[in-house]
Amino acid sequence: MLKKMLPLTVIAFMLGLCANNFAMSGVPANYKVAVVDVSKVVSSSKQVATLKKEQQAKMEQIKKVYDTAQAQALKEKDVKKRNEIMKKAETAVIKLKTDNDKVYAKQLADIDKSISATIQAQSKKAGYDLVLAKGVVLYGGTDITSEVQKLVK
Repeated sequence: MLKKMLPLTVIAFMLGLCANNFAMSGVPANYKVAVVDVSKVVSSSKQVATLKKEQQAKMEQIKKVYDTAQAQALKEKDVKKRNEIMKKAETAVIKLKTDNDKVYAKQLADIDKSISATIQAQSKKAGYDLVLAKGVVLYGGTDITSEVQKLVK
């Protein structure tokens, strides 16, 4: 049985080796690969930090609107009017939050485009052929995260 498996094993190994050589044949010897820890770049970005602070301030303003309406509603003796005040406040808060979230998402997308453009520019400047996110690379590639972080700030 072992004698029958040995030729099959050798053939399978040779096919695998040939497939690997074929796959790598189109890659030049000086092919440069870089990796970037995008989440690290984003978290160290001053633009993102500023945007988060602005978002937090807007959310606090929205909460104040709701708290003011709630305090006003509690002063109201008539239950029907109290419910009406709260319903209007909830509708206003939902609209404010939805509008705020849309603006935040747009601004975040713009920052993302800016960071991607910075990564691309730095990669071209340094002569890299391929740049991958660090999270998908187990081994290899030159880490250019710190260079990109300096440019993004």
